[in-house]
Amino acid sequence: MDVKLYNQKGEEIGKVALPVSIFDVAMDRDLVHQAVITQQANARKAIAHTKDRSEVSGGGRKPWRQKGTGRARHGSIRSPIWRAGGVTFGPTKERVFSKKINKKMKQKALFMALSSKVRDKETILLDKLNLSEPKTKQMAQVIDGLEKKLKIDFNKGTLIVLSKVDQSISRASRNIPKIKVVRANSLNVLDVLSYRNLLMLKPAIGVIKQTYKS
Repeated sequence: MDVKLYNQKGEEIGKVALPVSIFDVAMDRDLVHQAVITQQANARKAIAHTKDRSEVSGGGRKPWRQKGTGRARHGSIRSPIWRAGGVTFGPTKERVFSKKINKKMKQKALFMALSSKVRDKETILLDKLNLSEPKTKQMAQVIDGLEKKLKIDFNKGTLIVLSKVDQSISRASRNIPKIKVVRANSLNVLDVLSYRNLLMLKPAIGVIKQTYKS
C-alpha cells in the first residue's frame, strides 16, 4: 500500500509503502467493538460506595432486651431497617468491571482501526515534525498550514503518532483542542477511533511493526 508522504509544510515529497498486514486488514465490526468495550471497562473505576452494616458506626450493644418490652426484637442499630443503619445491596468500591480479550484479537482490532483510517483517507504521513521551541503557537501554525495545504479539518480531532517521546511536541500540543499525542508503541484501538485524523510520522511505522508484529 502506497501513501503520500508530506513534510510539515504540507508539500508532497514522495510515497511510502505501508505494511499490508497492518494497514490493509478487512474490518470486523464485532471484534473492534469487543476491543473498545474491553478497554473502556478496564479503565473504569468504582467511585460510588455505600456502607453496609459492618461499616456504619454504632451497634456495640443490643438496643433493648430480647423479651418483655412489647417491641420487636432487634440486635443492632446498624441493621438496614434502622435510620442511619447500613445499606442493603448498595454500590460498593469493591466492584470489578474488568474484561478480558485475547492478545491477538486486541492486536487485530488495532490493525483494523488503522486500516480504516488509511482506506478513508484520514491518515496523514509526515517525514518529520520539528519545532524550534515547545510553544503552542508554533504547533498551531504547523496545524493551520497543513489544514490549508491538504484541505483537512483538524478540528474534528487529530491523533499525532510519534515514534518516540518528544517533549517539545507534547507540550506544544497540550493546549490545542481535540489534539492528542501518543507514542507508536502505546497505540490503542480506542484512541485511533476517537479521533477523525491520524497524523503519523514516518519512523512510527517501523515502531508499530516492531511492537505489534514481533
